[in-house]
Amino acid sequence: MRSQKISQGFAMTTAAAAAALLLTACGPSQPQSQPTTSPATGQASQSPTATASTTPPASSAPATSTPASPAPGTTPAAGPALCKAAGLTAATDASGGGAAGSLYMKLNLTNKGSDPCILRGFPGVSLVADAAGAPIGAPAARDDSAGVVDVLLAPGQTGTAVLRYTQARNYQGCSAVDAAGYRVYPPEDTDSLFIPQPTTACSNADIALLSIGAFQPA
Repeated sequence: MRSQKISQGFAMTTAAAAAALLLTACGPSQPQSQPTTSPATGQASQSPTATASTTPPASSAPATSTPASPAPGTTPAAGPALCKAAGLTAATDASGGGAAGSLYMKLNLTNKGSDPCILRGFPGVSLVADAAGAPIGAPAARDDSAGVVDVLLAPGQTGTAVLRYTQARNYQGCSAVDAAGYRVYPPEDTDSLFIPQPTTACSNADIALLSIGAFQPA
């Protein structure tokens, strides 16, 4: 009898253990991370975690160079300026003589300054009653027989233009008046020079007693 009870107790114990094992197998299982295998290398690797990049991508645009600009306060070098009345002296030379009632003179402008300057073209010339007076009659007409050239005057040098004066009394209807000399405007200048040289003028604006050529080197 005793041996039969022991066998029955062992059988019940074995059955209880099997039931407990069955319940454990049927319970929820904990997920386990499985490594992934790279097809190219065959090695396991963890899935990467995406992170936001705060560094901007480098620009692929080619660098451009800015051309150098002139230093502030500098200007390109310039040539000599046009001669102005303030830097000149004026005189006439009547050694050229005359013909048929006309007197030919050289109108000479000399650079009295310390810098070179340029005479270009025709001066303006009129007869005047005095140094500060208004012109008398018509101004000098232009004589185009000599071409216009740049006459560079170094300090002390002279440019010359041919000035012709026609005797006033050769013209019928001339209203003759006394003139004290010539008012001379250098080319492209609004200031003038006075050459004292008394002569007779016609007050008639339609009578041109004077003609003037372009400046040439002396």
